[in-house]
Amino acid sequence: MREPIMPIAPQDRAALVSLARQAVAHAMGAGPRPIASYDGILGEPLGCFVTLTNKGALRGCIGTFHPRGPLADMVVEMGQAAARDPRFIYYRPITAGELPKLTIEVSVLSKLEPIADPLSLQIGKHGIYILRGGAGGCFLPEVATDQGWDAQEFLTQCCSGKAGLAPDAWKDKSTQVFVFTSEKFCE
Repeated sequence: MREPIMPIAPQDRAALVSLARQAVAHAMGAGPRPIASYDGILGEPLGCFVTLTNKGALRGCIGTFHPRGPLADMVVEMGQAAARDPRFIYYRPITAGELPKLTIEVSVLSKLEPIADPLSLQIGKHGIYILRGGAGGCFLPEVATDQGWDAQEFLTQCCSGKAGLAPDAWKDKSTQVFVFTSEKFCE
C-alpha cells in the first residue's frame, strides 16, 4: 500500500486548520471566504475530511477521496460543507455564536487502495471505504480504535451504519473495499 505524502509540516498543518476555521465562519456568514495559498502540500491534489466538534460532541464531518483541486481548496470546500452537515442542519445547526467553541480537525488522506482480504486491514492505521452499486460509506482510521472494534466489526458497522448495506455485505465479491491512511491534526 502506498503511504500518503506525510508528515505534514507544522506550518502547513496550521495553514490548513486556519483555512478550515475560516471556511466554517464563512459558511455561517461570520467572515469572508478564505483565500488559500498553494505552496508545497497545500497545492497537491489530496483528499481530506474536516471534522467539527463541540466539547467532544460531533457537529459535522465531511470529506472527499476524489479531490477536484489542490488540498487547500478542498479543505475550504469540506469546511463549508461540514458546517452544513445534513445530519445536524435540520435539528441542531451550527450557529455563528457556537464558532468559538468548535474544535476544527483536518484529516489529509492517502489514495484509496483496494484490499483483497478486508480482514487484513490494520486497526488504528487504516480507514475504510466500502462501495456496492450506488451505496457507499467510510470510516476514518480512528473510528475503530475509538469504538474498540476489531476488523470484522469495523467492516460490519461501515456496511450497515454508513453505507446502508447488509451488515455482512463486505464479504460479497461484488462489494468493493478500499483502505487508506490519514494524517489528522487540529488546532
